[in-house]
Amino acid sequence: MRTTAAVVNGPGQDFVLEDVELEGPRADEVLVRIVATGLCHTDVTMASMLPAEMYPNVFGHEGAGVVEAVGPDVTGIEPGDHVVLSFRSCRQCDRCRAGEVGYCDSSLLLNYMGMRMDGSTAYSRESGPVFSNFFGQSSFSRHAIAYADNCVVVDEQLDLTRVAPYGCGFQTGAGTVLNVLRPGPSDSLVVWGAGAVGLAAIAAAATTGTGTVVAVDLVDSRLEQAAALGALVVNPSALGTEEGAPSVVDRVRELTGGGATYAIDTTAVPAVVKQAQQALGIRGELVVLGLGAEEYQLDAIDMLQNGKVVKGSIEGDSDPQEMVPRLIAMNAAGEFPVDDWIRTYPFEEIGTAVADLHDGRVVKAVLVW
Repeated sequence: MRTTAAVVNGPGQDFVLEDVELEGPRADEVLVRIVATGLCHTDVTMASMLPAEMYPNVFGHEGAGVVEAVGPDVTGIEPGDHVVLSFRSCRQCDRCRAGEVGYCDSSLLLNYMGMRMDGSTAYSRESGPVFSNFFGQSSFSRHAIAYADNCVVVDEQLDLTRVAPYGCGFQTGAGTVLNVLRPGPSDSLVVWGAGAVGLAAIAAAATTGTGTVVAVDLVDSRLEQAAALGALVVNPSALGTEEGAPSVVDRVRELTGGGATYAIDTTAVPAVVKQAQQALGIRGELVVLGLGAEEYQLDAIDMLQNGKVVKGSIEGDSDPQEMVPRLIAMNAAGEFPVDDWIRTYPFEEIGTAVADLHDGRVVKAVLVW
């Protein structure tokens, strides 16, 4: 079938809407008519960092839409179902069976290589194959091929433009708090970068009764959103550069009574990650979530002398089949107030959405057909 997709034709090039041919669904696949797709920093980052031989490529991994057809091997999903799309996992390896689906043995092949496991691609055009299958969906497209393991069936009454980001960004931030760190009333949490992932973490922390929550960002409008969730806020650019002015590490340590119990970095900026580590208290724990930097430089003496931990997390250690419905229910109960962060853009304005995301003019851009 013919459909329209936002194609990236080479490393660092713009997203361009093109008509492409979409094959499928095969026996284990689900054809979804995409209604909305969240724009994530990962889409933009991956669109510029892959090797040249992995283009043209279709990205997008926060899709939501309506099932149009399913292969004969698919169970639990039917045409007409409304679904939120998330990342893929095999559901058969030891880690998947243990509930650690983000660390599936086949995660790299299923989510990042741009093709099916047999090497074929779902998309093509006259000049040849188009890489796709990004997170098992490549949902920057009017139609996408997905799978039972990454389709979460949701209530048909839900606004799909509002629930699309639950497939990655919102569940990553919230999951890091609810699944990984699990802070309580005696703990402090500092979130470095108050974009969609960071704000989702702050919103989740409010539900755990975390004693002190601090948001660090350079964009005042995002800090206002964090403050509305009950966080103390720090804009490093407002601390001053004159002699004697506090550093951002000093300010965070002051607000957390000598150092944070936990911290989350969403920026992937090496200097910020180091600051986040240094602002931890003794035996504090930092989870890094951002994609972009190839390496971080840490303060080795600080880490060794204070027993600090720095680690990563995939999707907040979430299983989307459990976490997406959980967060949707929390939102319905008024416990996860994320709707106001979303701004919708027609897919034709994907370039504007990318620019607004880079410039901090939007917390969560959602592209709609």
